[in-house]
Amino acid sequence: MNAAERNQLGRRTLLRATAVVSAAGTVAVTSGTTPGHAATAKSGGHRYDQDSPRFSLAVLPDTQYLFDADSADPEPLRATFRYLVSQREDANIAFMTHLGDVTEHGSRDEIALAASTFGTIHGKVPYSVLAGNHDIDSSTDDQRGDSAYLDAFGPRRFSAMPTFGGASSDGYNSYHVLTAGGREWLVLALDWRLSASGLSWAQKVLDAHPTLPAILTTHDLVWADDEGSAQLSDNGRRLWDGLIRGNDQIFLALGGHYWPPGRTVLTNDEGNDVHVHITNYQDRYYGGAGMIRLYAFDLVRNVIDVETFSPWFLSRDPEKRTPLEAETIELTGPTDRFSLGIDFERRFSGFAPVVPRKPRPASEVMPRGTLAYWRFDASGTASREGTDGPVGTETVVRDLSGHGNDLRVTRLHDSKPEILTWSGDHHRDQPAHASLRFDGGKAPDRGATLTTSATAPLNSEKFTSGYTIETFIKLPEPFEGDHAWMGILSWEGRNGDAGKTTGWSPDEPTCSLNVTPERFLQFVVYPQVQDADPTSWSHALPVGRWTHIAVVNDGHHTVVYVDGSKIARNPGQPSTGIATLGKPFVIGATQFEEKFGQGFYGWIGDTRIVKRALAPKDFMTARA
Repeated sequence: MNAAERNQLGRRTLLRATAVVSAAGTVAVTSGTTPGHAATAKSGGHRYDQDSPRFSLAVLPDTQYLFDADSADPEPLRATFRYLVSQREDANIAFMTHLGDVTEHGSRDEIALAASTFGTIHGKVPYSVLAGNHDIDSSTDDQRGDSAYLDAFGPRRFSAMPTFGGASSDGYNSYHVLTAGGREWLVLALDWRLSASGLSWAQKVLDAHPTLPAILTTHDLVWADDEGSAQLSDNGRRLWDGLIRGNDQIFLALGGHYWPPGRTVLTNDEGNDVHVHITNYQDRYYGGAGMIRLYAFDLVRNVIDVETFSPWFLSRDPEKRTPLEAETIELTGPTDRFSLGIDFERRFSGFAPVVPRKPRPASEVMPRGTLAYWRFDASGTASREGTDGPVGTETVVRDLSGHGNDLRVTRLHDSKPEILTWSGDHHRDQPAHASLRFDGGKAPDRGATLTTSATAPLNSEKFTSGYTIETFIKLPEPFEGDHAWMGILSWEGRNGDAGKTTGWSPDEPTCSLNVTPERFLQFVVYPQVQDADPTSWSHALPVGRWTHIAVVNDGHHTVVYVDGSKIARNPGQPSTGIATLGKPFVIGATQFEEKFGQGFYGWIGDTRIVKRALAPKDFMTARA
């Protein structure tokens, strides 16, 4: 059975079931420097989305064998930089950090060639560089004074970067503040050997940015055994005791210098995890070939996905790769490709607690073209019997848009009052801090609906210029019982009565949003203009977590968003309007043959319908 056949079978199951129902300029280098670090939305022609909850940090370890006297070959690193620039938009690359040992001997010629090579990325992706023991006199700390490295990679190089925050007075330590995932993050780039003043400077930077999650980068931090189990080096222990363990902000610390790569998790003074990694591939073929590691942050999934690969070898014609090139394209062992589970909100709560968003009045969330807006707090109901307990059938949920699309409660079949209850549970970005808890299900069919009156204007609205339908839902955890194909919202009526012939049954309603047996969303609509039934399908929805859903139609096509992200399975066929029949709009169930079977199981929050296509920045989740 192919996918299309499965989808059609699923639709039939639904209906049958419900039928029973440049590095220039100067810069101040004091610890208190505050940059103008509003990250640019577009750089070098490649867009970077600083508000997306998904972004990447690129980590580049020891490149010294690519800048080794007359054996130098900068092309692998140029390929890496070209990759980062070209992929900045797709991978949403926020920043790149080099972990030291840029060169083999730190000579002026090597440093000059390396500095020139960095020109490939300069001004296109912000980055930091720090000194490794091969870049300077390894017997010195950050008070060593002038060097070829400092001339090329000192504060002047970074002064024009929007992320650059400042440097220590010696110039060998710096920090950047980047905006990613809708918040600011601190990156410390510390010399291979910090002096006492260097440690003091780093502490002052952390003190000046007390609410920013911090990533510490340096050259010598940990070493690992052949199994990838890492432990602090002598210098790493000094950094741990003198800086990292006492500053809860530092949740990730990265070093190079040693090989093989490895990682460990240490516990700081606040009892929180600090992920400590060593990244170095200079022992690999072609000195590591400019290999990078991408740390892909996903603030929705609470995970950092890590992968390691060589863009230089990746760009080669597969038919022409040598055996060593082919085996070095990507490293997939447990120390090079892995995921870190981090509950970011909890992990950062000690220094940057999330301030609960206050409820927003209806007037702030009714953009031009709002036809209906319902919420389940005191402002949205004619009667609210406290914060919990059953919702009476006399309850009226007002249409706050003022268009008269008020909702009234009906219990399906012989459902008890507890089938629909008030709740204070809500999505963190929901305007109203309230919802309704539906306890619908099958065997026997039970549920409750909220329905417009027979004369409500929404019943006959055709939406031929476009529409946006939004709602918040939460599925219970555990997700118990059979709730396959339950409806979230719909319009009553048969598509056959609207003259539609493309569906497998004329008894399907003309528009509905449902949940499949796999907990996928299904949005099916019979357009006003076309004789068609374009259907969108999402991924599996999570349980125990609030989800925002937006159905957006621009008058030509429909796109469904889940938590602000466009889903994959949106139909490309034309879709103009909704073939409404003058029959009620419903929250909490979907009809078949103009009969309700089961009702919704879970929570439903604020629901809004706008008579035009909205951009994600204008959804109800938008922050001012």
